[in-house]
Amino acid sequence: MNMTPVTGDVRQRILNTGQVIIGGKGFSAVGLNEILKAAEVPKGSFYHYFSSKEAFGEALLEDYFSGYLAQIEERLTQSGASHAERFLSYWAHWRDTQHHCDPSGKCLAVKLAAEVSDLSERMRRVLQHGTERIIARLAQSIEAAAADGSLPQSVNIHGSALELATTLYQLWLGASLRAKITRDRVPLDAALKATYALLDLAPNLSLTQERTQS
Repeated sequence: MNMTPVTGDVRQRILNTGQVIIGGKGFSAVGLNEILKAAEVPKGSFYHYFSSKEAFGEALLEDYFSGYLAQIEERLTQSGASHAERFLSYWAHWRDTQHHCDPSGKCLAVKLAAEVSDLSERMRRVLQHGTERIIARLAQSIEAAAADGSLPQSVNIHGSALELATTLYQLWLGASLRAKITRDRVPLDAALKATYALLDLAPNLSLTQERTQS
């Protein structure tokens, strides 16, 4: 049987389309036909790349974390700002993008963690690995802020930067879930305030949002 070869661009289009739709509706509520119709891809082409919806879910999360970590790297290495300012701009950006209803800007880890962790062990492992990589990168940023003096000496991060990064990330995951219930950014504002407190930083420290990219 002759079949038209499917290019990598088509695979990426399926993933990009799936991220937007699943970001809005969740994983279980979305069928493959809805994604493929929106991506304008025939169903037969889907199986060139993904053996099942679960395999697609794994690839979707892997692709999401790859792009997200690249965005974090860009934000945490921006010029013209201290490491503490860069670190805080990450959380300010999270607050500013996670309280609205645009699924294209939603954190897929927040959206899918509770749902697919019980649904698929394979997808849960991707979520675990992806979030661990995020936390590890945030810990590096904390250590850099301590080294350049932009983090107060009162914040004892010796040997515990990873622990602090884990606490902050978990705080923001919880705040994001709460924001889904309240449908406003009040929980995220509270998370940002708590972040400043945990870092012993004044709330008026510049977040350099004008210089950061969304």
